[in-house]
Amino acid sequence: MKSALRRFLLALAAVALTGASAVQAGTPKSTFVMAKDISDIITLDPAEVFELSGGEITANLYDRLMMFEPENLTKLVGGVAESWDVSGDGKSITFKIRPGLKFHSGNPVTTEDVAYSLQRVVKLNKTPAFIVTQFGWNKDNVDQLVQVVDDSQVKVTITEEFSPVLVLNALSAGIACIVDKKLVMEHEKDGDMGYEWLKSNSAGGGAFSLKSWKANEVVSMDAFADYRHGAPAMKRVIVRHVAEPSAQRLLLEKGDVDMARNLTPDQVKGVMGNADVAIDGNPKGTVVYMAANASHPILGNADVMQAIRNLVDYKGMQESFLAGQFVTHQAFWPAGLWGALEETPYSLDVAKGKELLAKAGHSDGFSVRINTLNAAPFPEIAQSLQSTLAKGGIKTEIITSEGKTLWPMYRARKHEIILARWSPDYVDPHSNADAFAHNPDNRLEAKLTGVLAWRNAWADPAINDLTVRARNELDLGKREQLYLELQRKLQSTGPFAIMFQQNEQVARRNNVKGFVSGSNFDLVFYRNVTK
Repeated sequence: MKSALRRFLLALAAVALTGASAVQAGTPKSTFVMAKDISDIITLDPAEVFELSGGEITANLYDRLMMFEPENLTKLVGGVAESWDVSGDGKSITFKIRPGLKFHSGNPVTTEDVAYSLQRVVKLNKTPAFIVTQFGWNKDNVDQLVQVVDDSQVKVTITEEFSPVLVLNALSAGIACIVDKKLVMEHEKDGDMGYEWLKSNSAGGGAFSLKSWKANEVVSMDAFADYRHGAPAMKRVIVRHVAEPSAQRLLLEKGDVDMARNLTPDQVKGVMGNADVAIDGNPKGTVVYMAANASHPILGNADVMQAIRNLVDYKGMQESFLAGQFVTHQAFWPAGLWGALEETPYSLDVAKGKELLAKAGHSDGFSVRINTLNAAPFPEIAQSLQSTLAKGGIKTEIITSEGKTLWPMYRARKHEIILARWSPDYVDPHSNADAFAHNPDNRLEAKLTGVLAWRNAWADPAINDLTVRARNELDLGKREQLYLELQRKLQSTGPFAIMFQQNEQVARRNNVKGFVSGSNFDLVFYRNVTK
C-alpha cells in the first residue's frame, strides 16, 4: 500500500507541474484526495487558527468541547462534553466529560486537558481568543473561572451578562478544540505552552491525525481508529495545494483528485457536461447586504427602505452573473447555522416599490449615491441595483473603491447607500445580531466598533430590547425563537436590505459522497466521506 500511494503522489505532483503531459494516476480507494488553494495556512494551533484552510484542517484533527456535527449542522450537541448543567443564575456551566475518550497519542482525554485547553487559549491571547475573553476571561482570572471539579467534570464561570447558550455555542468554535496537555507540555519551550511545536503538529483526538503539513504543498492526515464516532471510511486524506483553478479542473477531470475546491464559475460550467463529475453548493457564512444611512432625510423613512427591498432583482442576479456562487438570502444570520431564518419574502416588484415611494411622499423619485467595493461581484450587483431602482424612480450614482477607502468612510457614517458584506465571527446568532440589530448608543461620538446599526445611524429601543433578551435567554428553544423573531423584524424594519449568501461550489468525482462543508470555515468535515 505504501509503495502504491507513493507512486500515486509522484504522479499527482507531475500533473500539477506539467499538466496534460502526465499520465492518469487514479486515487487509491481508501484515500480522499482534494485539490485546494491552501496557501493561507500559517498555523495549525487551534488557539491561533483563524484562516479558512487552517480552520478546516483543525476541524478534522480535533474534537471540541461542544459541536455542530456534520450529520446536523443546525443542532448544538456535546463533543468532548457528554452533558452539561447550567446553574440557576446562568453564571456557570458544569460539563461532564465523555468517559473513555482517547487522543491520537493514546493518552486518555481528561478534565485536566479540557481546562488546560481553554486556559491556554486565553493565556496565549491570539486572534480568535476574543470569542471566549468576551465572557470576562483574562490571563489573570481564567484559572479561577475555568476549573477542574473532579475526574469527570469541568466548571466554567461567566462574569458578563451573556446567555450560557451563547457560551455553549462559542465553545463549539475552533478555539474550543481539546488538546492533549501531556503531549503539548512535552514540547513546551520557554513557557510557550507548546505554541511553536503545535503550529505544525497536532495533539488532538479528532477523526484524523496529522501525518504531515508542508506549507504550500500538502496536508496529509490518517484516520483515527479509536475516534468516538468510529473509524472514518477513508484511511487517509490528502489536501494538495493547487493554486490555479485550471490545474484543479484538469486533475479532477482526469480522476487524479477526488475533489476540486476553487473552480471559477466558468470552470464549473465547463465541467457540468462531464458525466463523471458532480457539482455541490454549500452556503457559507458571508452575507451581502445593502444599507441606507438613516440620518439621510429621505433614506431614513421606513417606507423608502421597504420600497428599496422590493426594487431588487434577487432572482435575476442569482441566475445570471452570480453564477451559482451566491444564493438569495434575506436575513442577517446565514442559512445552515442554528437559529437561521431562511424565509425570503422579497422579489422584484416594481409596482409595490412605486406604491411605497408614493406613500413616503416621493412618487417623483430621488437621487442617491451607492458606495461599494471595486472587486467582483460588487460592481455587477450595484449595476443591477441601479437598473431596477431606476424603474421605481430612484436615480443612483455608483462609486467603487478599495476596502481601505470604503470601510473608513462607512465607519464615519459618510455614505448614503452602501453595498457590502459581513461574516460571523463565531457560530452564535448574537455574533451578527450584535452588529445588525443592537445599537445602545446612536450618538455620533459613540463610534461603536463593528456595529452596523450604529454605522447606519439607526437605533430602535424595541429591537435593542429584543436583541438583549435573545442574547440572555437561558432556554435554547426560546432563544432560537427570539432570534427568528428578530430576523423577521429586521427584514421589514431598519436600514438593511440583505440580499445574498455566498455559496461554495465544490466539484467532485461522482463516486465521492459524504463531504460536508458548513456555513463557517471551521464546520468542514471529512469523516463521512466514502468512495
